[in-house]
Amino acid sequence: MPLSSGFAAPEYQAVRALFESFLGDDREYSAQLAVYQSGNKVLDLSGGPHLASDSITGAYSCTKGVAAFVIGLLVQDGLLDLDGPVAHYWPEFAAHGKGAITVRHALSHRAGLLGVEGGFALSEFTTADAARRLAATAPLWRPGATFGYHALTIGILMEELCRRVTGSTLQELYDARIRVPFGVDFFLGLPEDQEHRYRDVLYNVDPLQPWLDPLGLDGLNGNAAVSTVMELPNHRVIREHGMSSAGGVGSAAGLARLYAAATTGLDGGDAFLSAETIRTMSEEQVWGLDRASGLDNAFAIVFMKPHPSRNFGSHRAFGHEGANAALGFADPAYDLAYGYIPGRQEEGRTPGRAHRLAHAVRQAAGTARHVPAAGTYS
Repeated sequence: MPLSSGFAAPEYQAVRALFESFLGDDREYSAQLAVYQSGNKVLDLSGGPHLASDSITGAYSCTKGVAAFVIGLLVQDGLLDLDGPVAHYWPEFAAHGKGAITVRHALSHRAGLLGVEGGFALSEFTTADAARRLAATAPLWRPGATFGYHALTIGILMEELCRRVTGSTLQELYDARIRVPFGVDFFLGLPEDQEHRYRDVLYNVDPLQPWLDPLGLDGLNGNAAVSTVMELPNHRVIREHGMSSAGGVGSAAGLARLYAAATTGLDGGDAFLSAETIRTMSEEQVWGLDRASGLDNAFAIVFMKPHPSRNFGSHRAFGHEGANAALGFADPAYDLAYGYIPGRQEEGRTPGRAHRLAHAVRQAAGTARHVPAAGTYS
């Protein structure tokens, strides 16, 4: 008897077998996995005791990738110039010598604005007041000199840029131009009538967790009014307002459908981003040791890029991982769009299940398209 529900196209049966091996090895493991290839759904699986096929849950920083597609539309429309100064659109941002920071710098984690002293209230993140406080903050390093993951504040930056150039919120633009037209089961602001589908993210709390200095880089980077950022989507106020850094909720099928709609189009339709826009948004901007965490990271415009410690795709792939190891990405080299969301926080990066499944998906996709294996030539 299969341990998962859903379907897998014939070329993807090995992926299903790997997914079911995880279910068999751990009775508490729950997850959803979905894949589109060339705009067609080829895999849609769920299993375990905590997530059903119609459940939605938190995806943490996968939300950044979702919100980045709105930024891509604004770039494509000519409303936002990546090489223009942020202060051109948002004059108050120029305070404390930040006038030369470009949109490109700000959206590739180089602005030095990890947080504000005193932190943000949960209801504050998506407001113009949060943007005002961030604009009045001095950068932590010379902008552009290095990079450090802006775990929460990159959402504030994206949201205020949307307000300044369109008069609408990022969440409104996402609903009007992406979620509703393309039937994407992923929300930046969960409506009350969808709340019954939500399942809390499960995670373990370390009782011996050391004190986190609120004025250190890590403390500033996660300065929400919670004991751990893992709480975030489990708070209704976060789900309701859909903070674009970490507050999105949805299904793995929704993540995969979004990346497919943006890059390959769905069921023979056109993609909503042009090939040029995709190249612009997915071009790697920084790679190396992250100033905030000390870990290796690589970023395009908002999106993460693959590298040895996050080896989720080919050199053309782009996407974003979440704190619970959720993962959404597109890989234009294989015409793939991928979504994975676990029910419980698990190990991310290359050793994690999401990346092992992504590797199996690429292998299946390469076989289906007759892509030569490594070390072979044609």
